Amino acid sequence: MAEVKLDQMDNMQFDVLREIGNIGAGNATTALSQMLSAKIDMKVPKIELLEFKELGDLIGGAENIVVGILLTLQDDIDGMMMFLLEKKAAKNVVKLMMGGFGGGEDSEDFSEMELSAMQEIGNIIAGAYLSSLSALTNMTISPSVPYMAIDMAGAILSVPAIEFGRISDKALLIETEFGDTGEQVNGYFILIPTLESYGRILTSLGL
Repeated sequence: MAEVKLDQMDNMQFDVLREIGNIGAGNATTALSQMLSAKIDMKVPKIELLEFKELGDLIGGAENIVVGILLTLQDDIDGMMMFLLEKKAAKNVVKLMMGGFGGGEDSEDFSEMELSAMQEIGNIIAGAYLSSLSALTNMTISPSVPYMAIDMAGAILSVPAIEFGRISDKALLIETEFGDTGEQVNGYFILIPTLESYGRILTSLGL
């Protein structure tokens, strides 16, 4: 199995992780388009390997309110996956799903219906991302039931930092902009496999 040291990852290994990020984000966007029955375009994702402490700054700062969908991963790939949207972006996506209805981006709180819609959107996006990762690597990935949180980015990002900080202090951040012709939103996929799982992923792809 490939031995992986995140601070010494070579260009070829990182290019493979970048490609996985590209394909996963594209698959998730396609699933979202089908769910919303709307044409959703996606810009080429920006992919970086970052320390946990750097993630908050890229998502508008540690105090920025975000909606997060968190899943733990087991079987061939262990770790955690998160999908984050800034609150305003989440409101816009929910509004699109609900055919223009909902509390609107100026409403502070999410209604029960909006929360349910956001949970469903998160489930679809995370499921599509993981299914493409599983198909690419021919590996079994068993995600937990997704957990949704609405909180400051720093609070949500502290979960993987506490959970996986002893194993790895870095995560793969995939930032992509997607939306219909009228509204573009930024979404953030954060993949945090264990070092052993990084090695399994790269080995499965011939590295």
